[in-house]
Amino acid sequence: MIKKDFNNWNQKKILLNNNRDSFFYHEREVWWCSLGVNVGFEQDGKGEDFSRPILVIKGFSRNVLLCIPLTTKPKEGKYYLDISLKDEIKRKVILSQIRLIDSKRLKEKICTIDKKQFRIIKQKIIHLIE
Repeated sequence: MIKKDFNNWNQKKILLNNNRDSFFYHEREVWWCSLGVNVGFEQDGKGEDFSRPILVIKGFSRNVLLCIPLTTKPKEGKYYLDISLKDEIKRKVILSQIRLIDSKRLKEKICTIDKKQFRIIKQKIIHLIE
């Protein structure tokens, strides 16, 4: 069993929550995001900011968005889909880890993916929940 650093994450989460700044985001953008330390098999962030790249799927307000985390680990199956950020690094979106977050978790914009790739990912999400 992997030991998770909930105490350190809780301190970071308090700082995030008290931060009055939030970034303005758009659908199709990939951002570094402080996902934190989560329960069980929920996707965690890494490093001192507990962050990982996410793809913005849908914005509901300035502060709330639906996103999917990305991974560079080689994964196969219906819950993983290739995503290209045009940097030659192989990545996948983890469709089963779709989640709602506050924009205060966003750290830095990485890029915007093309419309065709985004349309394919959205279609896979829709098929996943049917």
